[in-house]
Amino acid sequence: MTFIIGILAGVLIAFQSAINARLRMHVGAAFLTSFVSFSVGLLFLLGLSLIMQQTPAFSLDNLGNVPLWAWTGGLLGMVGLTANVLIFPKLGGVQTAVMPILGQVLMGVLIDTFAWLNSPYIAFTASRLFGIGLVLFGVWIAVVLPHLSGLKRKENANLWLWRAVGILGGTTLATQAAVNGEFGRQLGSSLGAATVSFGVGAIGLLLVVLFYEKSLPKLCQPTEGKPFWIWSGSILGSLFILAGVWLVPQIGTGSVVMLVLSGLICGSLLVDKFGLFGITQKPILPLQIIGVTLLLAGVAFIRLL
Repeated sequence: MTFIIGILAGVLIAFQSAINARLRMHVGAAFLTSFVSFSVGLLFLLGLSLIMQQTPAFSLDNLGNVPLWAWTGGLLGMVGLTANVLIFPKLGGVQTAVMPILGQVLMGVLIDTFAWLNSPYIAFTASRLFGIGLVLFGVWIAVVLPHLSGLKRKENANLWLWRAVGILGGTTLATQAAVNGEFGRQLGSSLGAATVSFGVGAIGLLLVVLFYEKSLPKLCQPTEGKPFWIWSGSILGSLFILAGVWLVPQIGTGSVVMLVLSGLICGSLLVDKFGLFGITQKPILPLQIIGVTLLLAGVAFIRLL
């Protein structure tokens, strides 16, 4: 069950990215798009709390047990998002996808191996190393190899700086998963932890929108011609965060990262293949099928051995 939920969580993120891309076309500002996404996700989680008769206003006893760093999940998500916004114009789509993946895998393994952030300890064995290698090789075949001829050959020191930013951004996303998992464990509520994470992220993004991007007035533009589903990406994102909060205490941050990564790439290929959410259709190449197969095999190797 955890295997399936982790894969589906990654698929949700792929769908969310496609939907938010359409939202940004209508809104026209990157951070405003993210703020809208976080805000709608927060409202969805609050509504879900009411339906399930849970309250995000936890008892003082529970809140007193939560370490200060466990409140930072939403801010870490903001940092990871900002890193992607910054590196995309410098590195292009392929490297913007791959560099954060490297950071997520690296940080996920470190968190598991050293039991950082109160995550469950998972030994770094030879079989785990082999599985991680399969995952990274699968990512390279599925994402990088089909676009290799189109990558710029010209190199300079600044590009390596932006690659480092991308990798660091990925480490914050893996850390966010561990932080939110610990928050949920301390509160005894995955839904409550996800709600707080979205709330903190929404507040942080609101400050960025008000004082840096200054794009809030764009929300007052007419909405005619905008499909209703462009506002739904954040609901998928909130379900992803909720799944991560539930999964991390059970299987560890590294395993969650691997499962989500697999679902993300599979979902992205589905979006391209069928032109979902208004995205231009692109055929799935045999190389990509091979890459996804290796990626899933690596994840299965890590989880089952």
